[in-house]
Amino acid sequence: MACRFSELVVDSRDPEELAAFWAAVLEYRVLSREEGAVEIGPEEGFGGAAPTLVFAPVADPTPGKVRLHIDLNPTDREQDDELARLLGLGATRADVGQSGDEGWHVLADPEGNQFCLLRSRMSR
Repeated sequence: MACRFSELVVDSRDPEELAAFWAAVLEYRVLSREEGAVEIGPEEGFGGAAPTLVFAPVADPTPGKVRLHIDLNPTDREQDDELARLLGLGATRADVGQSGDEGWHVLADPEGNQFCLLRSRMSR
């Protein structure tokens, strides 16, 4: 028997703000709010094909380089158009030493969590 990736928990100074950002990015909806945490996910909710994201409140998120980040692929537009959309939602460019020749963009969400926007399109 194998395990299945069902949710990702992200420490957050402002779970509501971060959940709203990621819900807009991923076209997710709020699934629940419990003890200050906000869970977002696809329309079918927890246990569906895609994992949910839980933004948990913490006063001081762990400093330093994070060991995990999210990679995104555009589904209905080209990479440049999706980059413009993400920047419009509040993402910022992040410099992690990339050369500029990569096929992806490194970005950060409103709390500085890094993620990458890849070039290839995926179906929904």
